[in-house]
Amino acid sequence: MFRRKTGTGERVGRAGALERALDAGPGGEGIAVVDRRTVTTSAVLAAAALLTGGGVAQARAAGDITVRLQPPTGPHRIGVTTLHLVDQRRRDPWDSTIPVREVMVTVFYPARTVHRYPIAPQMTPAAAEKFKAFDPIYLHPELPKSGVDWAATMTHSYAGAPAQPVRRPVLLYTPGGGDPRTVGTGVAEELAGCGYVVVTIDHPGESSAVEFPDGRVREYGLPGTPQDPQVFRTVIDTRLADTRFVLDELTTLAAGRNPDAEARTLPENLGRALDLRRVGIYGHSAGGTTATEAMYEDRRIDAAVNLEGYLDYPPDRPGQEGELLPTAQHGVDRPLLLFGTDGFRDARFERSWSAMLAHPGECTRWRQLDNATHWVFTDYAAIAPQLQAAGLMTANDRIKLVGSIDPAKSVAMVRNHVLSFFSQHVPSR
Repeated sequence: MFRRKTGTGERVGRAGALERALDAGPGGEGIAVVDRRTVTTSAVLAAAALLTGGGVAQARAAGDITVRLQPPTGPHRIGVTTLHLVDQRRRDPWDSTIPVREVMVTVFYPARTVHRYPIAPQMTPAAAEKFKAFDPIYLHPELPKSGVDWAATMTHSYAGAPAQPVRRPVLLYTPGGGDPRTVGTGVAEELAGCGYVVVTIDHPGESSAVEFPDGRVREYGLPGTPQDPQVFRTVIDTRLADTRFVLDELTTLAAGRNPDAEARTLPENLGRALDLRRVGIYGHSAGGTTATEAMYEDRRIDAAVNLEGYLDYPPDRPGQEGELLPTAQHGVDRPLLLFGTDGFRDARFERSWSAMLAHPGECTRWRQLDNATHWVFTDYAAIAPQLQAAGLMTANDRIKLVGSIDPAKSVAMVRNHVLSFFSQHVPSR
């Protein structure tokens, strides 16, 4: 097992006191279940319109529950906006009819004021409708196919609020394969509340739902499974190109120009809030693979967190070993955190992480979360126990998705370790 080879690891599951406690509520396990009637529909739609440039009303089934995200603990109130970025130099790799590569990002940032600005929903109504039709059936069969109003879950960020006119380090986030960027909202808000500008990236074509300002919703469209060697290579190559492009467009924004394809009005001071001399990246699953390789390839990135992403390519034939990614072959010269769980293990994972950790220089560290599994690094860590408490998810399905760990521990631990790493290597002060 990789930790025995390196001696640099540290188990973090049961040991150690939590630095932050999460709100307890009537939903069980420290998480409250909130009925849909507690959310004002008009506020959701107004904020969704601000974030997409449009806004689509939808009917909701009576009795559907609303799950909530745990609040961030940092000292800053948070603003949020979206950017529609178009790379004219690349064609879309998944749809030959699209002559350019389009990317949607969400930007979370410390706000100067949030007075009179609406709280943003986690998902827009149109994206939530596509999510409901895809994720519980094809991506996460543990999720309920009905009974949840996914469009009603609110963030703790305010759409369009002015940014503080203070240069802040920038952290990029790339999600797991199939997952939309919106299921990484909790960690992004924690980092933004602690003084970072966080840019979460969707990779259209491999996400369940990406909504554009004109109302289009791009759905999942890979021409095979991500375990197909050629598909996986194209996924990672595309994500790396998307990441470089987003950094380029943020440079444009920091220089005082508006990179949004529709030239939508940006929050006040947004460009002035970006300090691109201090950049980090983190990602989950395929996003963790991307984050690690992006730092290896792009000298603008100072540090990276890999949340349980492989560091090799799938083998061409069963029984073979796949080629290690360049970062695992050669190592890195900047700080890298490998953060995994005890519930997500196979020979490919062990081999690729062991190779990464075997390089000298001690730039790479690992942490492990016990009694947990793969999607504990996403908003499902908070959501799955609420669904179980509401009778919409079995205990076994909750364990398959995020593990048996109490969300009061898992949510805080994931946030604290990611924040602590970036505070050390990409400090916000």
